[in-house]
Amino acid sequence: MLETSARLLRLLSLLQAHRDSSGPALAERLGVTPRTVRRDVERLREFGYPVHATPGTGGGCQLGAGARLPPLLLDDEEAVAVAVGLRTAAGRGVEGIGETSVQALAKLEQVLPDRLRRRVSALTTFTVPMLRAAPHADQQVDPAVLTELANACHDSERLRFRYQDHNGSESRRTVEPHRLVCTERRWYLVAWDVDRDGWRTFRADRITPTPPHGPRCAGGTPWSSAVETLGETPPAEDLAAYVARGVSTAAYTARAVIRLHTTAAEAAELIGPSDGVLEAESDTTCLLHTGASSLDVLVIHVVLMGLEFEVVEPAVLDDHIRTVRDRLSRALERSARSGPSAPAAGTPRSPGGADRTPATPTG
Repeated sequence: MLETSARLLRLLSLLQAHRDSSGPALAERLGVTPRTVRRDVERLREFGYPVHATPGTGGGCQLGAGARLPPLLLDDEEAVAVAVGLRTAAGRGVEGIGETSVQALAKLEQVLPDRLRRRVSALTTFTVPMLRAAPHADQQVDPAVLTELANACHDSERLRFRYQDHNGSESRRTVEPHRLVCTERRWYLVAWDVDRDGWRTFRADRITPTPPHGPRCAGGTPWSSAVETLGETPPAEDLAAYVARGVSTAAYTARAVIRLHTTAAEAAELIGPSDGVLEAESDTTCLLHTGASSLDVLVIHVVLMGLEFEVVEPAVLDDHIRTVRDRLSRALERSARSGPSAPAAGTPRSPGGADRTPATPTG
């Protein structure tokens, strides 16, 4: 029985690797007779794998798309390539990779032989990516941390970790994890903080897990404490919008609502989730909810978006805009009087954006 099972897996691997394989060719590779191959094909069909056979001299067997995904049998090179791809994407915070991709990485790394683990580690450690708008070094997330967080969410298991806020202060947290949310640059964990009795959002790159974790959450849901104590459900149906509000607006001391004279779809091409939350208003305008560490920085943040706008609230922001306008006008007048001049050698150029470091951590 063991020999038959191993041969079926080998046959399945051959059918995945070769689009069309003749019966005699499969029999030669497996070291069996064509009749045995025909029996094995029938067994695969009984297991639900759609193996299509074409009769004739040029015919052969082909694995088609079925109702469920068959086990993917990868050779060493393919396994390394997939693992490196998943780890690289997870570590760079690629938008849309999702928690399921991190879960796939966890499953793959769990079964990789030691020799392949070393190859994957070497490739990811000694490869330097050259990406546009790459995150700073201190914003990188260890893929192992992501898989640990994803597994805790999946298993409804309490999670213990050290958390460092933006000031460098460290605290110990015990949470019931709910979901991972990713943007182009960062990963966030949405969880119920057991000690603080409330929902919190944590930046994954600031999390250092401190196992052992557990126990499993009562009732099998990662927010059981919230349900038991406050009768609450998860903080929002749209967790991406919930996190976007927290990291772009709620985390800042200076907040504003700006009316942009463009559609929400057009504004979204310039404004990311970390920059603010967009709300459609009409066919020609939309509202931007955003924040910054101060009103002066908020003015720069809005102006550099390059869109026509007006302030909805707060009214005091208009005063800061006037102050900046007057300062710029005086600078232009002085430049006109003194004549054009080249920038001094070594003068750093503006990166094109303002520092919007949150005044308070979201966690």
